[in-house]
Amino acid sequence: MNALAKTAGGIGCAVVALPLLAALVIAAAFGSLLPGGGGASAAPSAHATSDIPAPMLALYRRAAPECPGLSWTVLAAIGKVETDHGRHPTMVSSAGAVGPMQFLPSTFPMYAYPVPPGGRYPPTPWDPVDAVFAAARLLCANGAKDGKNLRRSIWHYNHSDEYVNQVLKIADEYAATAVPATGAAGKAVAFARAQLGTPYVWGGDGPAEGGFDCSGLTKAAYGAAGITLPRVAQAQYQATPKVPAGQPLLPGDLVFYGTPGRIHHVGLYIGNQQMINAPNRRSVVRTEDYRWKDYLGATRPSNQGTSQ
Repeated sequence: MNALAKTAGGIGCAVVALPLLAALVIAAAFGSLLPGGGGASAAPSAHATSDIPAPMLALYRRAAPECPGLSWTVLAAIGKVETDHGRHPTMVSSAGAVGPMQFLPSTFPMYAYPVPPGGRYPPTPWDPVDAVFAAARLLCANGAKDGKNLRRSIWHYNHSDEYVNQVLKIADEYAATAVPATGAAGKAVAFARAQLGTPYVWGGDGPAEGGFDCSGLTKAAYGAAGITLPRVAQAQYQATPKVPAGQPLLPGDLVFYGTPGRIHHVGLYIGNQQMINAPNRRSVVRTEDYRWKDYLGATRPSNQGTSQ
């Protein structure tokens, strides 16, 4: 699911040529790093544009940044489940919840302020602008911020695991499917997918070392595609063609975290806001949301042929 962000944990990645103790200190400093940011960026699928009234689609996308790390698709999925985006004839539930996002009148005031642009004053759960922004704030207060616990935040909206699963399924359907990776990028993505579940090993380049770290995985993935990358994340960032800021990412792009002079992590973007990476010693190679809060930018090794 493109909006389901998982805790990243410590960086645990061979980032620069440092003594092991210094590297461990840096890893500890990033131990609480979480995915997040850019939650309104996913493009709507054809299904989303046909199912969601245009004003509501625009509203979901405008409200999502109220909670860093929250995708508009989650707001839209809740709006779908609750009232079919305001199409329900009465919008009053048996429990007394009202309006397009089904707020209890006693709960709504906790999330109604500040009144968003275009909302009513005083705010009301019957107003779509007020209600959608309040829904974003409710989710944010209960785990959606920076992707800390999206499932928990949706469960707080309606205390049902079945409800959570339904919302996440619809949210996934509302996100546009990424362009399939081809050529060298496609080979790199295929290699990385084949490594899912492989243990994390600091400095690991593959099975001979028992597993991968972050830059070892990306180096091996592009090696399988005939493109040689340097060994550490900092060097990979410096050696590969940059994706201009604001340009959509493509499967096979490398995504980097930190600052230009101190990059601490790299992953392989696979589309739908997801990357494959080797996050830390407590994990394995896995798929997760790429939108961490210190995301720096992306590069496109497939644009360069063979690098030094």
